[in-house]
Amino acid sequence: MVPGFWDPKRRPDRPDVTRLPTQIRFVTTEDYPPFSFRGEDGRPVGFNVDVARAICTELAIRCTLEIVPFEALADALASGKADAAIAGIAITPVTRETLDFSDRYFRSPARFVALRGDGGAKVTPDALGSKTVGVIGGTAHEAFLHDFFGEIAVRAFPDPDALRAALRKGEVDLIFGDGVQLALWLNGTGSENCCAFVGGPFTESLYFGEGMGIAVKRGNDALRQSLNYALAQLWEEGVYTDLYLRWFPISVY
Repeated sequence: MVPGFWDPKRRPDRPDVTRLPTQIRFVTTEDYPPFSFRGEDGRPVGFNVDVARAICTELAIRCTLEIVPFEALADALASGKADAAIAGIAITPVTRETLDFSDRYFRSPARFVALRGDGGAKVTPDALGSKTVGVIGGTAHEAFLHDFFGEIAVRAFPDPDALRAALRKGEVDLIFGDGVQLALWLNGTGSENCCAFVGGPFTESLYFGEGMGIAVKRGNDALRQSLNYALAQLWEEGVYTDLYLRWFPISVY
């Protein structure tokens, strides 16, 4: 399943690219696979990188892409050293205070994972009432379980490796966490094809955020609207779907 974040009834107007600079200077990071990281040749690759390139093709405008540390992204936009940051910056009330964002282009849901063969069970608060669910302690995922699955036994673990090992050993019936990271594990050799997604996805904004948008400097409406147009076109033309399936062979949804 490929998620769609664009309303087909809402069609952004084609932007006047003459209002844009002669090129769009994107910044991203190198430590956020599969969204942005360095390939074997040292060049930036990933879902975010491909989306940025597709936007530039759609707008028929030249673009550059530079890797900077995550903590330097906002300063690069504020100082005018960059025009847009496509680096998994979450859209939140806090980030909206200093940045403007394009429409959401990705959202990582929360998912349950069970051992293969146990995937037929319903994933509802009542159905899981007798189950033990593992989760990383102190996270929004743990808070969500306590608030919405109050009848289950929640067992907290310190890190993803311990969490996944507990599921494989049968110490917990299911685990619950970030869909992207779980999908990468399920698709990798480390899982040894032990497990699969069950139930969900869960996308409650209060716990898991509004999703990712391309950040621009406050007030840069010409660029923001152009990005919105390009993203909607990439979805309508099937380009977004192709990129999503390339980087997420096991859909997080």
